[in-house]
Amino acid sequence: MTIKLRLTILNFFELFVFGAWLISLGGYLGGQLHFTGSQIGKIFMTLGLASIVMPAIVGIIADKYLSAQKLLGLLHIVGAGFMFYLSQVNDFDTFFWVILGYLLLYMPSIGLANAVSYSILEDNKFDIIKVFPPIRVWGTIGFIVALWAIDLLGWAQSPNQFYFTAVFSLLLGIYAFTLPNVPTSKSENKSLASRLGLDAFVLFKDSKMAIFFIFSMLLGIVLQISNAWASEFLRSFTDGFPDSFAVKHSNILISLSQISETAFILTIPFFLKRFGIKIVMLMSMMAWFLRFALFGIGSPEGLGLTYLIVSMIVYGMAFDFFNVSGSLFVEIETDNKFRSSAQGLFMLLTNGVGAYVGGYTSGLIVEHFTNDGTRDWQTIWLVFSAYALVLALIFALVFKYKHNPEALKEVKH
Repeated sequence: MTIKLRLTILNFFELFVFGAWLISLGGYLGGQLHFTGSQIGKIFMTLGLASIVMPAIVGIIADKYLSAQKLLGLLHIVGAGFMFYLSQVNDFDTFFWVILGYLLLYMPSIGLANAVSYSILEDNKFDIIKVFPPIRVWGTIGFIVALWAIDLLGWAQSPNQFYFTAVFSLLLGIYAFTLPNVPTSKSENKSLASRLGLDAFVLFKDSKMAIFFIFSMLLGIVLQISNAWASEFLRSFTDGFPDSFAVKHSNILISLSQISETAFILTIPFFLKRFGIKIVMLMSMMAWFLRFALFGIGSPEGLGLTYLIVSMIVYGMAFDFFNVSGSLFVEIETDNKFRSSAQGLFMLLTNGVGAYVGGYTSGLIVEHFTNDGTRDWQTIWLVFSAYALVLALIFALVFKYKHNPEALKEVKH
């Protein structure tokens, strides 16, 4: 088996075990465990909480104390135990702590899988810039395949999704031990503060970068809203449209979002070069506005279904134009000595702090518009869409940036 194929398998199953439960979780919590809106929000808050510190800690362990591929294997093997236990949990308090325990292991494994792939490709004299992206795209494909598998097996409302994840997490953990060795001390010797990007706070002296990072955090709030509430929203149509495709195969419908993501990522170089980071970020914010607004007027049949499908499609622009373009902006605009820390700060603010706040506050909003167990989804989605629209308007006014197409040529990705 070639190195590229082995790493393709690694990346495929790294996100496969994420997609097997993430999207269907919200509907399961609301439909089977009958958790309140605020409780579901707190469950999804754990994604942000686990992303704040653990990736940096795991990175230090992989650098200094344990080979990265072995550490990756241990994370998934132990994580399998958490998932197996989670399938038997029905009360909120226990569920919260068990899912947090799992995510403290899983979230840092994403970056670790990338690091393992980079190191092995480099050791085998591959051009990482050319070879890794086609390997990494199989991770997104794995996420989509897992969504379809859970949907077609009829497990979106079943604890079997956690057993399923546990089995593949265990197999992935064992597989990681078979990968070529990644010696310790291969990357720079960095402190925890540096890995978190805290030393990049000096960049806040530059008003342009300060505004960018603040809005990155504010936009990061919306990242988990779709993951948390899309399946629960579609489940709410069960009584009125029990036989509709959107209800019976909600995971497949939602997977259009990830399919769109793989398409829009290919358009980023064109849009960035043609319009610049400010316009691209505004496009992302307006796409988030459309994503939520279309949910607000969508339904499982007729024109309403068209609205839902279009909402899934614009997700690719909303997600990619923010995450990928934002990372490239940081790469272009920061001094080399702060570049790595600035990337860490960008991830901390978006996937950590932003996701944490987003999970918690979205739960409060859903709970506020829930009466006698019935959620006013139209109002809920319009509140989320209004937030994205206000964010876009303020960003357009306060973020000053002169686009330089030539700067993109200096970044080698």
